[in-house]
Amino acid sequence: MTLLDCVDPPRSRVAVRRVSCIPAGFIACGRFAWRPCVDGVEIIHRLDTSSISDAAMIDGLQCLVDRGVLAGQHDFEEAALGVIRTSAPDEDRAWAAFYDNSLAELAGGRSPFAPIHRRARSLVVGASVLEVGSCFGFFALQCAGDGHRVHACDISSGAISLLRSAARRRGDAVTAVVGDATALPFDTGSVDTVTLIHLLEHLEDDSVRDALTEALRVARRRVVVAVPYEERPSEHFGHRQQLTEHHLRQWSSRVNHSGAEFFDDHGGWMVLTPGRAAE
Repeated sequence: MTLLDCVDPPRSRVAVRRVSCIPAGFIACGRFAWRPCVDGVEIIHRLDTSSISDAAMIDGLQCLVDRGVLAGQHDFEEAALGVIRTSAPDEDRAWAAFYDNSLAELAGGRSPFAPIHRRARSLVVGASVLEVGSCFGFFALQCAGDGHRVHACDISSGAISLLRSAARRRGDAVTAVVGDATALPFDTGSVDTVTLIHLLEHLEDDSVRDALTEALRVARRRVVVAVPYEERPSEHFGHRQQLTEHHLRQWSSRVNHSGAEFFDDHGGWMVLTPGRAAE
């Protein structure tokens, strides 16, 4: 569960507001500035509907993580949501700008995730695709733009609600549902390609095996996996494992499939062929 799903969220440690200029008493840190307060930290930013995006938000918060201002996933998520929600006078306008600008960055290659999404889209085969662990659903929305029949699944009901709203507003046909990667709410062999893009690093080893088994069950033709290679797991993103190609090959040996390919491209990739695809 993320902060998007909390009916009664934990007591706030992070306060966020948008300003036109940085006032005295704040410490500049990249795109943002901050100061300590009695119960935590206050963060200010100048992002608005013309500049708010996933890449801009992460870039600004990464500086605060590196400085030790933000610690752990809860602080990071609280700050991220605060930045997005305060980028416009109302939340609907803020989220609309966040989605539109983030997708434009990905399409124009200006986002650090652009090459990852581009490679993942090139690996989709068939007419239908399921993105598991969709989060905000940028990849799912891009696949819909490519003309695929798109399904998206995430354990966070808040993220799924945001994706549904964005898809409806943009006119993109994406069917988004709440579900666990280790118990997918989809029929066997119901989708051509299943993707797990930067998801497995969030799971423990036993759950990784279950997630891959489920993806192979649902996929008719291909399962596409991408993971980051990090010197240490990014705790603020909720990463639990430091991964190498050895992990990908080990995982592939623990599930039933009819073929596996491995390669590097801005991290590690594994492409699995379900057993039924060879029949």
